[in-house]
Amino acid sequence: MNILQINSSARSTGSESTRIADGIVARLAASANASVVRRDLAVTPHPAIDEATLGALFTPADQRTPEQAARVALDDALIAEIQAADTVVIGAPMYNFGMTVQLKSWFDAIARAGVTFRYTASGPEGLLKDKKVFVAVARGGMHKDAPTDTQVPHIKMLLSFLGMTDVTFVYSEGMGMGPEAVAKAQADADAQVNEVFA
Repeated sequence: MNILQINSSARSTGSESTRIADGIVARLAASANASVVRRDLAVTPHPAIDEATLGALFTPADQRTPEQAARVALDDALIAEIQAADTVVIGAPMYNFGMTVQLKSWFDAIARAGVTFRYTASGPEGLLKDKKVFVAVARGGMHKDAPTDTQVPHIKMLLSFLGMTDVTFVYSEGMGMGPEAVAKAQADADAQVNEVFA
């Protein structure tokens, strides 16, 4: 089993979403022949899309400048990682009711027409199929199933668009509401993980 772990918290240490993701990966990696690739987007941020990036992506490969080729290669590396993965584990804290800019930049990098999705006569088709995805979600407040949760629907839609429809979300909510709430949030998240792997 090839496991890809994506940590998208801006915190390189002390992140609740990373803690949960680490726990999920540990469970998965306990099986025989498991290999893990970890990409921490706080330690190594992926560049956001800008005009130069768009220029590089829409320039034929044999006509790119060395700078353009180097920029596209950064995205190519992320695409190769997720194409090779059987299971994807994403640590996804909520920032201002949505995903982090780090995670959005990752999605921007891996969503490439003709490579990870394609347009057909019947509509777009995701090409990253047959993958199991776990998303560890951490929030300061309580947002699950509330109008303030724009994060999970966005992540779910992007994953589905790319062909990944077998998705399990694990929630840790109330992390900004005091020590007792933190303890409960962590215990609840751990219980959800235990239930998944029961």
